[in-house]
Amino acid sequence: MKLKLIGMTTMILCAGAAQAQTSVTLYGAIDTGLMYQNTTAANFSQKTPDTGTTFRYKDAGMYASTWGMKGSEDLGGGYHANFRLQGAFNSGSGAVGLPDTTGTVAVFNQVTSVGLSGPFGSVDVGRQYAAMAWALVDTDVRGAEYFGSAFTAWIGMNTVAGWLGSNTNGAVGAVYDSNAIIYKTPNFNGVTLSLEYAPGEVAGNNTAGSRESAVLQYVNGGLHLSGVYYNAHDTNLTPASPAPSGVDNNRFIQLGALYDMGSWIMSASYSNGKTKSLAPYSSDIDMYSAGLGYHFSPVFKITSGVYYLKDKNNSLNKSTSYALGAEYQLSKRTTLYGDVGRVDNKGNMNQTLSYGSPVAQGLATTAVMLGMRHTF
Repeated sequence: MKLKLIGMTTMILCAGAAQAQTSVTLYGAIDTGLMYQNTTAANFSQKTPDTGTTFRYKDAGMYASTWGMKGSEDLGGGYHANFRLQGAFNSGSGAVGLPDTTGTVAVFNQVTSVGLSGPFGSVDVGRQYAAMAWALVDTDVRGAEYFGSAFTAWIGMNTVAGWLGSNTNGAVGAVYDSNAIIYKTPNFNGVTLSLEYAPGEVAGNNTAGSRESAVLQYVNGGLHLSGVYYNAHDTNLTPASPAPSGVDNNRFIQLGALYDMGSWIMSASYSNGKTKSLAPYSSDIDMYSAGLGYHFSPVFKITSGVYYLKDKNNSLNKSTSYALGAEYQLSKRTTLYGDVGRVDNKGNMNQTLSYGSPVAQGLATTAVMLGMRHTF
């Protein structure tokens, strides 16, 4: 009898210990504000006319409003099993964020991944952030925010290449990739390498619909360096070419640097994006950026950036955006922010100042936004 009691007690204690080694966290953010813009358009199509000024409630001034859950199980020996589910939503309407395919619905439209981590680094599989997205964030003083940053300039590269903004499957590069396998090395004296492969899952053609990328990053004190190579096949096919064929039609490269001196912070980058339906490339766009920021205190900073786009196939297509922003942290979870910016679009360019707020092609646009972001 005593042996049975001891055995049952041991099992209960072991179960409790195993439970204690597993953690699940619910988290999210709500980002909302008011925005004025002196030109606007119904969508990201280059031929959409200017519909005039707008003053409106604007979701996602800094970054997307999101919610999700993540978990980690300690497997022992420094190894962990991890998962993450994350989706974006519109804080004004409650609608879920853009899916990967136009016309569908995806509650967890950003991340649905599971993986292992340990001394070898980490491997995650499923839908997740493409590694190039973290490189854009890491080497931009504006942090690749949703207003006037490397991210909105990259969106401009996509719109001039024909992306209509109805899904997350852009024409140039990617923020998210479905069916992705991403390996990230351990940190070697500040150097990390991320390798991605996403099979296209097209029967009879293993290249069709696939994606691959390599991102090299270096961090040493205040110095951040990044190098990006991204290549995809059959990205965002048009109705005229609906069948994946393995065409290499989406290539993005980037070299970026950021230096944080404590109070002052500066950044610069060069990127190029190419797309093609067959051959040759149908768009070939350079992006140059420069940023400067200043920390007045640990809770208050200002940042500024200049982002220039040039269409190498048509010298009349060029665009320059200027952005200035201020952020004040009321607490660790709540930030007040204000942004002002101007973009000068020429030719067929329709680079936007704020993600989700299209502008008509070839026009100069000014925008102002005040907002608050709260994480939980």
